[in-house]
Amino acid sequence: MTDAPEPDCIAGAPHPRDTPVLFGQDSAVADFLDAWNVGRMHSGWLITGPRGVGKATLAWKIASFLLADRPAEGGLFGDPPPVTSLDIDPENPDARLIHSGAHPRLYVVRRPADEKTGVLKSEITVDAVRGMRDFFHMSASDGGRRVVIVDAADEMNRSAANAILKELEEPPARTSLLLIAHQPSRLLPTIRSRCRVLRCAPLSAADLGAALDQAGLETDATEALATLSAGSAGDAVRLLTQDGLQLYAQLIGLMTGLPHLDRNAAIKLAESCAGKVNDARFALVLDLLDRFMARTARAGLLGEPQTQGAAGEARLLARLAPHDFAARAWADLQQRASARARHGRAVNLDPAALILDMVLSIEQTAQASASP
Repeated sequence: MTDAPEPDCIAGAPHPRDTPVLFGQDSAVADFLDAWNVGRMHSGWLITGPRGVGKATLAWKIASFLLADRPAEGGLFGDPPPVTSLDIDPENPDARLIHSGAHPRLYVVRRPADEKTGVLKSEITVDAVRGMRDFFHMSASDGGRRVVIVDAADEMNRSAANAILKELEEPPARTSLLLIAHQPSRLLPTIRSRCRVLRCAPLSAADLGAALDQAGLETDATEALATLSAGSAGDAVRLLTQDGLQLYAQLIGLMTGLPHLDRNAAIKLAESCAGKVNDARFALVLDLLDRFMARTARAGLLGEPQTQGAAGEARLLARLAPHDFAARAWADLQQRASARARHGRAVNLDPAALILDMVLSIEQTAQASASP
């Protein structure tokens, strides 16, 4: 397993199985431990929440907790006290096997790589789930608890989902299936109904800062990162490692001229995304423009935001969306622009043309809805 591609690992951050502390998800941890302490363990657990907030880290910590568990012995005064933490001594033999990716009673289902190209496939195929069945057969003689992590369950194709459903309907003894889902609504209703849900929330600025510090990423712009990442540590890592804060500040500088843009500056921004070498920048600019439109729409409903992703952003958003009519216009633009962006990337449209079209659409909407 250690040689397999790991789509659950964010570039610039440790793998979830190697993350020492899980920040910001005390409620989800407490829900799991409550079930453990009262002996109401489910065979299926659905771990939901936005991308990058710690769902995979929670799944690996639960896996370590379950696999390293030893039967508790009652003392002279009755049952032992309830467990209050998922933490396991890193020197525990099971924990060491998990961190090495070699625990015999742990199986991870995720997107496989194409055998010819080595590129990760876009979905989890049924073959990965069939491998899980082989795992159940081979590990049955061990007698210990077994854990399966599916990351991410909403990436399963129909055949894989049906295969997982069968395991949830007739779960093997002493087995826990941990299904991570960014968009649980995409799962079969029958899968959702057979799982206990653990909900992970966006991180506060303080928890986000602690998570970044743990990953070895220093910053003095935690509030701006929390604002632009919507509390996702994964997105914050990406913003930090790809100079996303500086890029968003550049975008805000460009948008400050609205309702009339500096066309030369807009063209320069678009051209900076052209070419294969700028794929990462292209994707980031699309995401930041999407975030800008969403935050503008929100400002039209709720007023000037209390936090901002770049200097001057809050006042700009309030000016561009001074009322709920403008909010609707910006929300509609975001939906249309996002759909065009997805289509454009799918059919390999010219990145520069796609970015320029989006920026000009923003200008048109600003001219129709901004206050003087």
